[in-house]
Amino acid sequence: MIRGQDIADGVGGLGVERGMGLMVHSSLSSFGHVEGGPPAVIEALMEAVGDTGTLLMPSFNHEAPWKPGGAGLFDPSRTPTTNGAVPETFWRMPGVCRSLNPTHAYAAWGRGAAELVDEHHLTLTMGHDSPLGKLCARGGWGLFLGTDYSTNTLKHVVETTTGAHCLGRRTEALPVRLPGNGIVHLRTWSWRERSCPIMEPNEHVDAEMKRLGLYRRGWIGQSPVTLFRLQDCYRVMAEMLERGHAGHPPCSGCPIRSLRGPHTVESDWDPVAGQLSDGSPARLLVRQCHVAGQEEWEART
Repeated sequence: MIRGQDIADGVGGLGVERGMGLMVHSSLSSFGHVEGGPPAVIEALMEAVGDTGTLLMPSFNHEAPWKPGGAGLFDPSRTPTTNGAVPETFWRMPGVCRSLNPTHAYAAWGRGAAELVDEHHLTLTMGHDSPLGKLCARGGWGLFLGTDYSTNTLKHVVETTTGAHCLGRRTEALPVRLPGNGIVHLRTWSWRERSCPIMEPNEHVDAEMKRLGLYRRGWIGQSPVTLFRLQDCYRVMAEMLERGHAGHPPCSGCPIRSLRGPHTVESDWDPVAGQLSDGSPARLLVRQCHVAGQEEWEART
């Protein structure tokens, strides 16, 4: 049996410290049994980074609401995540903020949490100004609790910001229920037609990070735990995409493109200006979404 204190001690021994900004990917089952379940894991992480630190987790639904039997919309106060028990518990906790991206909402707690997720719906799903893009730019760290680089969402930030052609940029429009109960169509990305041969075999990135000595790895009970600087991992993955890897051509020469589906629309993103295009309908939603979201966060805090 693993206790919350075992987790706090374990991540602390690996290098997690107070004031750290931490993107966490987790597998509860990897520990065997945790006394207190998901809340104990989360409270241990909060203890490790302290009230001056920040925790970020995925609370993605991966389009589940639009599959057969789904609700048909994303409700940030109700829609569950498909990322597992720890993130599902985390985003529902008091003081945790959740972004408004229809398919890939992030959840954040701690110092600057609201600012991290604020206006995610007005930028690229995995761009520089996405919650994870911001955390990376601020010197944040990544933590795998029982997972590996296959769950590393940072790879999509790298793909988006280095110009990969296989991910649509705000090319899916999906209904979202705002905290004030209004329903609007917000944008997210379009997924690629098939797997990336460089990024998605997780052993590629793991091998490069290991070769360069850029991560720390240990164990908590049965669970492997990995800690790394987001910026280090960003540079490694960006170089792999730029040069090609393991016999695969550079990202710029890859023929894989994004899928089109029933919710696909023309992008409202200006890649030159790095912002919403002048004619984007989302510009009309800036005040409505921003204010409603802040009121919801303040009420839950």
